[in-house]
Formats: sequence, C-alpha cells, structure tokens
Amino acid sequence: MRLLVVEDEKKVASFIKQGLEEEGYAVDVALNGEEGLGMALDRVHDLIILDISLPKMDGFQVLKQLRQQKVNTPVLLLTVRATVEDRVLGLDAGADDYLTKPFAFQELVARVRALLRRRAEAEPAPLQVADLILDPARRIVSRSGEKIDLTSKEFALLEYFMRNPGRVLTRTLIIEHVWNYDFDTMTNIIDVYVNYLRKKIDSGREPKLIHTVRGVGYVLKVE
Repeated sequence: MRLLVVEDEKKVASFIKQGLEEEGYAVDVALNGEEGLGMALDRVHDLIILDISLPKMDGFQVLKQLRQQKVNTPVLLLTVRATVEDRVLGLDAGADDYLTKPFAFQELVARVRALLRRRAEAEPAPLQVADLILDPARRIVSRSGEKIDLTSKEFALLEYFMRNPGRVLTRTLIIEHVWNYDFDTMTNIIDVYVNYLRKKIDSGREPKLIHTVRGVGYVLKVE
C-alpha cells in the first residue's frame, strides 16, 4: 500500500512517514498544498493524509480539486481545528475521515487501516468484454494484456459501453451519461470520440468490438 502525507510541518511529516513505514506502508510526503495536489492527481496512492493548514493551497482547496477531478482516493484530514463546523466542512468537501491534532499515532494507524479496508471492500470489479479489460478502481484499460492509454473522457465513454455490453446506446443516452443533460445533442462529438476509441481499442485487433447501428447509435459486442 502506498500512502501520501501532505503536511507542511517537517517534524510532523517525518514522524508520520517513519511510523507508517514501520507499519509496512510506502509513504510519499508533500510539504505544501500545490505539491500535494500534483502528487495526488497521479492516482498512484491508496490513501491521502491531508493537513488542512497548508501553504500555497490549504487542505480544503486540495480536497475540492481532487474530488472535482474525480480522484476518489480516501482522504484523512488532519487539523488543529476541533469545531463541529470545521469537521462538517471537511466531510462535506469530500473527506472520508477526520483526526484532530495532537493525536495518538496508534489512532492514526487504526483510522488508516479502517479506510483502506473500506476501500478494498468497495472497489468495483474489473469489466471485461472478450480480451478487453477495464479496471474502474485503478483506471487501467488493456487488450490482450497490452495497456491502452485513454483520456478521461475516452475512459468514461468506454466504461459506459462496457457496463452495457450488447446494448445499443443512442447518442442521446451517451450524452446524458458521459457528458451531461444540457449538452448540445446536435454536435458530432459522440462520433468523434467513438472514432478515437475505435483507433485505440479495435485498430489492428480482432475481433472488432465497437459497432455502429446506423440511424440509432453504437454497441459494444463480440460478433
């Protein structure tokens, strides 16, 4: 398990890092909010321990940015603030748990274990159609064992197809589920992105998985 600690007090960060490493975790440290956000956006960590009072960007801002970018990594907030209002603000921003400084290290470890256990239980299973595999939790796509790099929108589109194998999806359905209800239905953006996916998923491979249903939409299936 790889953890990210975002804490500007070097002694506190070092204490947490050393203790967690002794518990068997790999630990990265960021000393300000901007650095922490950049590292968290890489989506390589299983849990983030995030202080609220940070230079350059505070913990609430970091947390909001992460959730807006659809980073669902569990976040444990650390703070010297103990008011109910602050706790509510943090949880509403997307935090999974809250720990007030000073804290007993044993309690920190217990909360880390609980959050990791909860995440493992909630992780969605990989989706598979033929030799195409999409892992929603790790955001990895591969075909015949070869990793395929997708943009966030391509990934969302493919995930929608793979959650509906064999079902003909109209352009309206795709727009509503992958874009939003207010999106211009007259645009050809759906066709453009389906073509992007075909080049990455089907080009040079058999069987072809993405098919056009003329006048209706598209379907992901094995023929």
